[in-house]
Amino acid sequence: MWDFQSLLDAGGVTSREGRPSRTELEAHSLQPQIGILCPVCDAQVDLPRGGVKALTVDHLAMNDVMLESLRGEGQGLVCDLCSDREVEKRCQTCKANLCHFCCQAHRRQKKTAHHTMVDLKGYSRVGKAILCPAHPAEELRLFCELCDRPVCRDCVVGEHREHPCDFTGNVIHKHGDSVRELLRGTQPRVEALEAALAQIPETQRALQERVEAVAADVHTFSEGYIRAIEEHRDKLLKQLEDIRVQKENALQLQKAQLEQLLADMRTGVEFTEHLLTSGSDLEILITKGVVVERLTKLNQVEYSACPGVDSRIRFSPHKKAGRCRGYEVYGAISTQEVDPAKCVLQGEDLHRAREKQTASFTLFCKDAAGESMGRGGDDIRVTVVPNDKKDSPVRTVVQDNKDGTYSISYTPKEPGIYTVLVCIKERHVQGSPFTVTVRKRHRSHTGVFHCCTFCSSGGQKTARCACGGTMPGGYLGCGHGHKGHPGRPHWSCCGKFTEKSECTWASGPSSARSLLRTVAL
Repeated sequence: MWDFQSLLDAGGVTSREGRPSRTELEAHSLQPQIGILCPVCDAQVDLPRGGVKALTVDHLAMNDVMLESLRGEGQGLVCDLCSDREVEKRCQTCKANLCHFCCQAHRRQKKTAHHTMVDLKGYSRVGKAILCPAHPAEELRLFCELCDRPVCRDCVVGEHREHPCDFTGNVIHKHGDSVRELLRGTQPRVEALEAALAQIPETQRALQERVEAVAADVHTFSEGYIRAIEEHRDKLLKQLEDIRVQKENALQLQKAQLEQLLADMRTGVEFTEHLLTSGSDLEILITKGVVVERLTKLNQVEYSACPGVDSRIRFSPHKKAGRCRGYEVYGAISTQEVDPAKCVLQGEDLHRAREKQTASFTLFCKDAAGESMGRGGDDIRVTVVPNDKKDSPVRTVVQDNKDGTYSISYTPKEPGIYTVLVCIKERHVQGSPFTVTVRKRHRSHTGVFHCCTFCSSGGQKTARCACGGTMPGGYLGCGHGHKGHPGRPHWSCCGKFTEKSECTWASGPSSARSLLRTVAL
């Protein structure tokens, strides 16, 4: 780190009186207003309030333009001091382009005699010093770690006084390494995209071969039936062609998506490589945010590898296909794809459940003909949400039974009305969505189901019953024909009359602690 006092001694601080702070300027200029498309990578960029001028400057590109102007025919760059003659030298200390006359004067002056001068012929850096947008008289030489941006000397002694700052040359290694690490993680994805894209033509050829093979089977089978089978054959071939078109369209769409993603990825990688190899420390730090954001977004894009030939396209010659011109015909083309509208949900817990107890049901997957799939591997999405807490879904478990059925389970935490959504390929299955009533957790009876306390306890005087009945002679429980007896069998713990029911006895200080808990006679 560096000393603020030495920074103050290096020169006066530009007055900021009457001028809006840099924070205010950036808060006004960095608010997203309109999305524009980059002409190079076709990525959408939010245009700040300040317009195009508020976008991140590509100093590397500006340097390339100046180099082209210097190396091209005709008038080149003019001297930064006299603005009259063409430049020949560059002062590495001042970062100024000088003509021959000004270069000689620069070397004669005592204050600048020790500056390093280089010949611009074959030199790759001709750009001027990058100045602070908030303090145009100051050069950006420092970097604020807290705000993650380059700053000048006046910024440091002003709004960044309490922030950890250091010279760009001291922090470039840490930030440059993070960009390089991100680049190393991006490059393998380019190779994977190229490999996936290379599989598309082969898959198309394999798909065409599969279609032609099935067509040959259809023609062979149709020879035995002459006219009736010819009509049936044409129908089969039309269906097969529709399948081929559908599958090929899906492949073409995937190809276009992979090509676009690969183009975006290549553009991002090439720009980052050019920045890291040709850009200065300050230019890397200035452009780092845009580069990191772009590469991060590209790395987060999901893509599916090229699928193989769909072996589910098959011809079944022995399958009945109805009647054609009065003849019973056989043979049908099947793709055996799951049809969400034909899938069925079954289970005792389909519309009822208990809090904190696992509820389960089964999904039976079927194709468009209503036949069982007989296999697993489908993408099943199940969502269970309480109606009064839409943002708190319940965790669900989907088990693939590998036979066309899926076991689905969940454990609701609270009683109430829940909505269950079961989807395949983003389409609801038959009966979805549906509601489930979750009741309080089932409580087992702690007593006995008896006719009276006297009979079930064997005549114990201290045995009590929740019905509240008593008997003369000091009996605390109920008895037939005596006061409080309900006149029918009941539970000793809660007084309910139904044997198969949930106990409603509430424990507490006021509850009797000696309720009968013996086996029923």
